[in-house]
Amino acid sequence: MDEASRWPMSWVRASLDLAILGTLASAPLHGYALAQELQARGFGRLRGGSLYPALARLQEAGHVEAAWAQVESGPGRKDYRLTAEGRRHLSDGLAAWDDLTDTLRTEESR
Repeated sequence: MDEASRWPMSWVRASLDLAILGTLASAPLHGYALAQELQARGFGRLRGGSLYPALARLQEAGHVEAAWAQVESGPGRKDYRLTAEGRRHLSDGLAAWDDLTDTLRTEESR
């Protein structure tokens, strides 16, 4: 992870799983397209050493499914899709994130 992240790298690492789930909520994507979309959303340029282990964790937890897709030219690619459990985890995670930011704002106003 590096190059032009909008946020400190520790924040990117802490939010990467939710960011992946949120990105996959709109459509299935293969790894490279997912990395490009996350970069466009401000997460910087993700390397395979951070993206693919996160995808593996999410897949093992049942939040993401992967399937090989054939393409017209070249080798097939692995497409990742959000599962129903992944949608629930995303919703719960975003609610917890909102709670955290609300708590931080409350502490700031004291």
